[in-house]
Amino acid sequence: MESYPIENEKLKVLKSLPTPSFVIDEGGLLMNLTLLNRIEKISGCKILLAQKCFSTFKLYPLIGKYISGAVASGLFEARLAHEEMKKENHVFAPAYKESDIKELDTICGHIVFNSLKQFKLHSPNCHKASLGIRINPEFSTQNHAIYDPCSFGSRLGVRLCDMPDELPEKIEGFHFHTLCEQGFEDLEKTFKEVEKKFKKYFPKLKWLNLGGGHYITHKNYNVEGLISLLKYIKDEYNLQTYLEPGEAVVLNSGFLTSKVMDKVFNGLDILILDASAACHCPDVIEMPFLPPIFETSENGKYKYRLSSMTCLAGDVFGDYNFEVEKNIGDNVIFEDMALYTMVKTNTFNGMPLPDIYLLKQDLTVELIKKFGYEDFKGRLG
Repeated sequence: MESYPIENEKLKVLKSLPTPSFVIDEGGLLMNLTLLNRIEKISGCKILLAQKCFSTFKLYPLIGKYISGAVASGLFEARLAHEEMKKENHVFAPAYKESDIKELDTICGHIVFNSLKQFKLHSPNCHKASLGIRINPEFSTQNHAIYDPCSFGSRLGVRLCDMPDELPEKIEGFHFHTLCEQGFEDLEKTFKEVEKKFKKYFPKLKWLNLGGGHYITHKNYNVEGLISLLKYIKDEYNLQTYLEPGEAVVLNSGFLTSKVMDKVFNGLDILILDASAACHCPDVIEMPFLPPIFETSENGKYKYRLSSMTCLAGDVFGDYNFEVEKNIGDNVIFEDMALYTMVKTNTFNGMPLPDIYLLKQDLTVELIKKFGYEDFKGRLG
């Protein structure tokens, strides 16, 4: 958790909005996109937005000016990218329905299969897309078991021991995705393992997708190391490389504004907010992690547990030390809330969905989406 200062004028705008609201910061988004665009131009790699992380398509035309396209996890995301991004469109899913694959073949340039069985089943119905296989390098570099596709019993990717001696004719690419919020060093180690195990197949391939989970736009990421690796793959193996970050595209470019509805005491002070971890950013509970919040620090004088209006006892964001006292009616502003939030929201307990705003560089605000009762009612019948 690392909180960043918010300029006074921006803070005034955030505090003026209804709560709860998601606010996408155009300036922060553009900083990330500018760096990703630089990497594309220097390395020859193509970068794709992972829509599973962020799919607020109002921003797709802007994102598409800087990177090559988007990647989908199934038919609906693929349709969204086809309709709204209108650039390169890739898809990977652990399995495909037969009824979906024909449409995917018409709207996606690349389709990646999770197993050779899935490839054998669906490839006869694929006539336009470039087809690939997800491989499992069986090389774990992370501590988040829920996000580790190389762990024992993982369903994701084909292991070397299950690969044929010769690739089926229509397979043109490999895909591997093993990282989660990790730096270049873990990618480099993973690629070396992939190279050691799978390079005998490289001469038959046209492209290599290095997946997502790359913390590229984090201040400590080794960007030059990444560029060097991508150039090496291109020069050594003549492969078109792809990266499909989600978090790196929208890192530190979003807020969740909330308000203190009540303040109770049970061994410590507890703030009840109109925002919910379980409903509005469930990764806080699933991963779990402590999201950064404005006006907090390790040595803050005022300690509060931040909770929600739902009936779930565990609907808690975490314990924080604030630099200022918080009372009923005060704002609490969560930072870095563009990723894995809006795509995961739900209406458990009938909780309203936060409205979505775009905060432009000139500090004007555009309402992207307003939610109400009909959004809750309509999804259930």
